Amino acid sequence: MNTLKKILITVTLIISTFYVHAQKILTLEDAMNIALENSPSIKQSRISMEQNREYLNAQLAMLKSKFSLDVTPINYSNSETYNDFFQQWYESEKINSGGRLTVAQPIKWTDGTISLINDFNYQSTSAVSYEANILDLDNPTKVTNTNKGFNNSLTLGYNQPLFTYNKTKMNLKRQELSLENSTLAYSIQMLNIEREVTQAFYTIYQKQMSVQIAQEEFENQKVSFEIIKSKVEGGLSALEELLQGELNYATSQSTLDNAKVDLENANDQFKRLIGISLYDDIEISTDIEYKPVVVDLEKAIENGLTQRLELSQRQIDYNNAEFDLIETMATNEFRGDVNLSVGIMGNNEQIHNIYAKPTNNPQVGVSFSVPLFDWGERKARIRAAELQVESKQIDIKSLEDDIVINIRQVTRNLRNLNTQIRIAEQNEKNAQLTYEINLERYRNGDLTSIDLERFQNQLSQKKMNLSNALINYKLELLNLKIQSLWDFENNRSFVPQELQNNISNN
Repeated sequence: MNTLKKILITVTLIISTFYVHAQKILTLEDAMNIALENSPSIKQSRISMEQNREYLNAQLAMLKSKFSLDVTPINYSNSETYNDFFQQWYESEKINSGGRLTVAQPIKWTDGTISLINDFNYQSTSAVSYEANILDLDNPTKVTNTNKGFNNSLTLGYNQPLFTYNKTKMNLKRQELSLENSTLAYSIQMLNIEREVTQAFYTIYQKQMSVQIAQEEFENQKVSFEIIKSKVEGGLSALEELLQGELNYATSQSTLDNAKVDLENANDQFKRLIGISLYDDIEISTDIEYKPVVVDLEKAIENGLTQRLELSQRQIDYNNAEFDLIETMATNEFRGDVNLSVGIMGNNEQIHNIYAKPTNNPQVGVSFSVPLFDWGERKARIRAAELQVESKQIDIKSLEDDIVINIRQVTRNLRNLNTQIRIAEQNEKNAQLTYEINLERYRNGDLTSIDLERFQNQLSQKKMNLSNALINYKLELLNLKIQSLWDFENNRSFVPQELQNNISNN
């Protein structure tokens, strides 16, 4: 029997130890780090940012010299052709091989291209024809002509577009803006996650406070129930008071159970939000101490108008609209191209003598594209692009107004919440004192159970009001940080570190 008892005690201790170690105590910072690591939206934003960074790397690589080699190891052909002038058939056989090495260097500032091209070939041809033999007309004479040798051509060329926009610079700028935009989107998503996690975190805290208040209320009801029970047993109070006391006690028990259920449900939602197992046991740990924060409204508005990420995104949209306008203005445009090249060419049957008698081959070419009539297509497209630019300007101005309005609204809310917290603190003190006085009156028989229940509910409500006011204050401070990107609690910028890192890398 003693052995079985020891085994049961040991198992109980092991289970208790496992439970304690399995429970996770999370601070707001812990929950935020887990959410930033596990959130699907954060992962997608991070992938988009990395994708655009690789696109920019590819665009930058396009500005460097390109080397290409085209090789034809062998090309063989055999054909029979009729010559109208000589009125005879001849057979030709051709074998050639060669390659082309090209080095091209784009010029970013002019949108031109410098190229160096070397063509090297070996060719062997033979042609067989038959000439009439006056001595023997039935047996024409077979004539074979052969030619073989090496040839090489080295050319330095330059191509320059005229009277049009610089496509190379624009494409590079577009990719830079795409990377910046995706970085901003990633940072904005981080701020959104922070807002969601913080709200859910304080919701859990609120539920924990509800359980704590309900537990205190239950303990108070337990005390009052014991008091009325002893009075009824001593004949000092009527039986109805005991029945009412039992009802109040059962009601407080039900309220406590409901608060625990609400907490468990909120825990499940919170665990799903931050991306941890639903089977993990968690507990929230936070300091909700009230510390009034001085807010400089002008500082908040100024920082919001200069640092808000959404404004930067709107500016990128505006820049892209201007690029679209430039591209649209190139529709059916008058443009030209200049092609310049100088080179040297040589050929010989012996490869080492290929440049024994070199030949220069300079080339100059100028071409123009002149639109004549397009039925108003270009004008209509340009007007549509101009309207798009105007629309983006309106978006920027509208967002600036929204930022100012929201920061002013949050600042007003914070002032009101400061007042509400002070009132709620005083109300809680008064309710606590009132309950203690009336509990003593209840012990002395000067108060009924129903009256004491009313004072108990009042105390619980005042405690919840204070807790809610503190949570709302914390959330409004976070809202102000997100709206203005300035942390007034610590007096420092609130630009996400990830954005700062990417800006410094760029």
